[in-house]
Amino acid sequence: MAVTLAAGLLLSACATYMPAPLGDGQGVASVMQLTAPVAAMPGLALPEHRFDPSDGLDVTEVAMLAVVNSPALKLKRDELGIARAQAFAAGLLPDPQLTFGKDYLTHPGPGLSSAYNLGLSEDVTALLTRSSRRAAASNQAEQVNLDLLWAEWQSVAQARLLFDQVQTLRAQQARLRIEQAALAPLESAIHAALRAGNLTYDTASAGLNAGADVRKRLADTSVTLHQAESDLHVLLGLAPNAPLDLVGAPYQASATPEQVQQALTGLPRRRPDLLALQAGYQSQEAQLRAAVLAQFPALNIGFNKARDTTDVPTRGFSIGITLPLFDRNRGNIAIAKATRQQLKDDYEARVLDTRSDMQRLVADLATFQQQRVALAAHAQQLDAACRAAEAGWQQDLLDWPTYLAIRSNALGADLDLLDLQQQQATQAIALEALLGNTDLATAHPVSVKAVTP
Repeated sequence: MAVTLAAGLLLSACATYMPAPLGDGQGVASVMQLTAPVAAMPGLALPEHRFDPSDGLDVTEVAMLAVVNSPALKLKRDELGIARAQAFAAGLLPDPQLTFGKDYLTHPGPGLSSAYNLGLSEDVTALLTRSSRRAAASNQAEQVNLDLLWAEWQSVAQARLLFDQVQTLRAQQARLRIEQAALAPLESAIHAALRAGNLTYDTASAGLNAGADVRKRLADTSVTLHQAESDLHVLLGLAPNAPLDLVGAPYQASATPEQVQQALTGLPRRRPDLLALQAGYQSQEAQLRAAVLAQFPALNIGFNKARDTTDVPTRGFSIGITLPLFDRNRGNIAIAKATRQQLKDDYEARVLDTRSDMQRLVADLATFQQQRVALAAHAQQLDAACRAAEAGWQQDLLDWPTYLAIRSNALGADLDLLDLQQQQATQAIALEALLGNTDLATAHPVSVKAVTP
């Protein structure tokens, strides 16, 4: 009866299997099916921003969706679940081993009976290394958690970059369509003159090339836009054909020299990826301690009770010990030490790379700002020249090859300015991601776990 009760209790504590069928990977058909609660993402520092996709997605709502619905971040959260399960497993005590045996008499005789032995033993070495293994797994889980937080920051930056890229490409397309519409009457007149024999192809080449150049630029921009929109759909976990209505201005990021210097000073204490590497190093330290402890003789202690065939009962104990003559866990210790050195060098290299990248981005942004001011003034002058040339051409005061050359120069300057603005925004967002936005870092300190929607 007692054995049955014990077996029932053990079975009741066992885990059960539940099937989990694979999905179809269709993605979400519409952003209206998604929610992005601000309370679930303290790292974004957006306490007052309301998620409402009914009037289109602004850059903040796109960032919120990226944090909540990104398939890549879902995989990161699954990794965190695995790491936490491993930390839980590392803290469990080893199960004792129960042994039982019984010997039956082949030829029963007087004064003889069946013999049995009953033993209970425990691996003592596993108990001695439990704290080190638990510390290693806990630090490993913290590393994965910080890696997830860093991935969330990167997803926010990527969402802002893609939003800006899509908006810029759409603006370029709009500018090219305006140019295409402006050139259409001239192209029609050129083709009519060619058909009438009033114009030769060598003299008409400038007009023909102008329209062809605009169409090629429009096609190239469309291909690039398709890629950017596809990347944004994937980032947000949307189906490829889901409508994507982007509204509002792109994200504006501008770090002051004081913020850059402050971030450089406290970089190792604020950046999640650097904190993750620190946690990984501490995990390896604990693994090395466990490997050192495991070099000592493995010890197994047990207690037993037995009865021989003459019906004489005995009680006793058993001790099993591994003699450290050859292995002594030297291989695992060497591996743990080498791994620790690799993590140390990796961390120092990452900090150095980050400092260099930040300084380079600051210098690039200063150059872009100077170039933008000059290019904006240049584009404004060419746009004024283009308007004057159009008026002169319509009044037959300007030949059309000169008119087309002025239009082409104005178009090129406008497109170059849009490209430069996007490059500047890209560098500014990248710098902010490297810095760790002040509000972001304050709202999401190391002790706060990453977003789990």
